[in-house]
Amino acid sequence: MNKNGKQIRWLCILAVLLVIAVLVAVSVGAVSIPVSALLSGQLDDLQHAVLFSIRIPRMLLGVIVGSALAVSGGAMQGLFRNPLADPGLIGITSGASLAVAVMIVLIGPTAGFPGIYGLSMAAFSGAIFTCFVIMRFARASQSVSVLYMLLAGIAVNAIAGSATGFLTYISDDQQLRTLTFWTMGSLANALWPTVIVSATCVVPATILIIRNARSLNMLMLGEEDAGYLGVDCDKLKNRLVIMIALAVGAGVAVSGFIGFVGLVVPHLIRLFIGPDHRILLPASALLGAAMLLAADTVSRTVVAPAEIPVGIITSLIGGPFFLWLLIRQYAGRAS
Repeated sequence: MNKNGKQIRWLCILAVLLVIAVLVAVSVGAVSIPVSALLSGQLDDLQHAVLFSIRIPRMLLGVIVGSALAVSGGAMQGLFRNPLADPGLIGITSGASLAVAVMIVLIGPTAGFPGIYGLSMAAFSGAIFTCFVIMRFARASQSVSVLYMLLAGIAVNAIAGSATGFLTYISDDQQLRTLTFWTMGSLANALWPTVIVSATCVVPATILIIRNARSLNMLMLGEEDAGYLGVDCDKLKNRLVIMIALAVGAGVAVSGFIGFVGLVVPHLIRLFIGPDHRILLPASALLGAAMLLAADTVSRTVVAPAEIPVGIITSLIGGPFFLWLLIRQYAGRAS
C-alpha cells in the first residue's frame, strides 16, 4: 500500500473510532440508552430528555474541545519545531488559569450574565491577554522570533503560576474547592448555550489552523528555506498563535484545564501516520475528540453517581501510554 493509501486508511480508522466513542458516550450513564434504541429513535420520555438535554451537549463539547486541544498541540509542535511544545508552553493555559483564580478569589460571585459565564469570560480573556503580551515580546527583535516567544512563554508561565499559587494560598475553603475543580477540568457544565458559544469561537479557529498545514510543512525546513518557498514566516507565526489562543482559550473557558491531549495526540499520530501536517492536523482532531470523549465517559461512570475530573483521566491514560510508545520506538531504533 502506498503512503497516501496508508494515510487515508488511518483517517478512516480514526473516523470510525470517533463514531464508536460518540455512540458509547451518549448511551452509557446513569440512564442507560441502548445503541439499538438510539439508532432506531425508539426512546421513552426520560431517555429522550436525558439524550437531548444532557448527553448530546456534553458529547459535542467533548468533540469541540478535544479537537481544538489536539490540533493546537500539533500546530505548536510544528511552529516551534519542538515535539514537547503544547499550548501550555507559551503560557496560554497559565494565563487563563490566573484570570480564573482572580475571578474566584478576588472578585467572587456576581449576579446576572457575568455570574453565569464569569469563569468562561475570565479564562478566555486571560488566554487572549497572555497571547498579546507574548507577541509584544516576540516582536522585540524586529521580526517575530520563535526563541523570544518561547522565552516569554516560560517567563509568563512562572509569573502566572506564582500569582495563581498566591491566590490559592489566600483563598477560603469554598474558593479553593472551586479553583481546584476548574484546574482539573470537567465537561459537566455543558449546556446548549455553552456549546453554541464555544463552537462559534473554537471551530472556526481550529479550521483556520488546519488550513495552514502546508505552510507548517514548509516551516519545518527552516525559516530561511520556507521564505524562499513563499511563506511569510512572521505572518504565519502571528496568525497561528492568535488562532491557537482563540481555540484553546475558548475551549479552556468552558471545560477547565485538561492536560495531555495537546501533547500526546499529535505524537501518536506522528508515530503511526507521519509528520505531514496536512494529514497530522485533521487526524489529531479526530483522535483528540475520541480520546476526550472516552476519558469523559470513564470520568462520569466509574464512580457514579459522583464524577472524577476529566483532566485526571486524560493524564492517567495518556501518560503511561505515551511512555510505552516512546520505549517501543526507542527499542525499535536500537534493534
